[in-house]
Amino acid sequence: MKKIYVLDTSVCLTDADSLTLFENNDIIIPLKVLEEIDHHKKRQDGVGINARKAIRLLDTFRERGNLNKGVRIAKGKGVIYVKGHDSSHLPEAFDPSIPDNHIIGTALTEKQLQPRRKVIIVSRDINMRVKCDAVGLLSEDYIEGQVVKNLSYIYTGAASHLVDDQIIDRFYANEDIFLEPEEIKLFSNQFIMLVSNSNEKKTALARFINYERALKRVNEYKSGIWEVYPRNKEQSYALNLLLDPNIKLVTLVGKAGSGKTLCAIAAALQQTVNGDQIYRRLIVSRPIQPMGKDIGYLPGTMEEKMSPWLAPIEDNLRFLMGHDKAALEMYVRDGTIEIEALTYIRGRSISNAFIIIDEAQNLTIHELKTIITRVGEGTKIVLTGDIEQIDNVYTDETSNGLTHAVEKFKAYELSGHVTLQKGERSKVATLAAKVL
Repeated sequence: MKKIYVLDTSVCLTDADSLTLFENNDIIIPLKVLEEIDHHKKRQDGVGINARKAIRLLDTFRERGNLNKGVRIAKGKGVIYVKGHDSSHLPEAFDPSIPDNHIIGTALTEKQLQPRRKVIIVSRDINMRVKCDAVGLLSEDYIEGQVVKNLSYIYTGAASHLVDDQIIDRFYANEDIFLEPEEIKLFSNQFIMLVSNSNEKKTALARFINYERALKRVNEYKSGIWEVYPRNKEQSYALNLLLDPNIKLVTLVGKAGSGKTLCAIAAALQQTVNGDQIYRRLIVSRPIQPMGKDIGYLPGTMEEKMSPWLAPIEDNLRFLMGHDKAALEMYVRDGTIEIEALTYIRGRSISNAFIIIDEAQNLTIHELKTIITRVGEGTKIVLTGDIEQIDNVYTDETSNGLTHAVEKFKAYELSGHVTLQKGERSKVATLAAKVL
């Protein structure tokens, strides 16, 4: 028997296409959801885009029939309705002024009208699902946007592999070492630690390109990059990707203090301000949460408005420049270093630049696509973030833009990923990230 899915506002604002993705089952959009979508339609971010798209889809359905009586979504699909609720079906403890309770009331009303059919609320809101369970309603999370089951399945960009002792000797002697797909399954630009099967302390760090090419040795960067010296193998992996002009997209995931932003900025300065000068400018930014929120209510110029959000990046820049504030201001003034608001990036085409997007875990999939599609010729883009610290209420560890970039690009040679495991900021910061 066909099910009845009642969609929460969070689902529509996460993915407007959700209205058409429930196969041959019926969908109910509560009237309260329409009101909440309307409140978000003027936002200039992914949430606003989904709100406007959902409204347009519903208007398309409305033109084909009556939404109160139901409109067939498409051939082989179910029927979509817009309905209110009977307040008498709400438990006494439920405050009728709370929007979630209106949505639950709509589901309870439908359950009374059609007792033989399964009525299921679909919501990204955990507490909403708990409340549904408390009143005997079935509920589900919306998982269409999830690229992995849970956090433990996310690609780390690194692996270890047992080999004969002489293989490591040959590798250090600069002989070509190849791996076979029957030995180990690897993705392009995945790092691998070769471990001797007779002495586990005897290792070698390599980067895998593909099965037709020899393993590439990972530089230990003992001379440092802008006086940044890698303190663990993951930081060496990160610098290896950041300093390779053939890798156009790099994703770095790690907890606070793991060095992801510092390594990215050090590599960027090395290739823009000094050294190789592969890129003409460095563009740094991070999402304003929400990304598209208008910052006009803050005083000052755009740079001054962005200052609270970009303070962590400026801290890293000042540190790498020996706290020389005048030098940093000079590079900003002549355009070598740009502080960019992501809100205004749509429509741009950015060429010959090194772009760093910090806190990318707060991006939605649509926002991520908007940013990456701005990349022009000769540009490298680096996305950094901690997927366990997400401030965007419409994404989580498995459905945010950064996780999507990690999973969707891992098979391509123009991209690379590293998960930094260790905190290196200080003993206090490392302990705090572990125990708090």
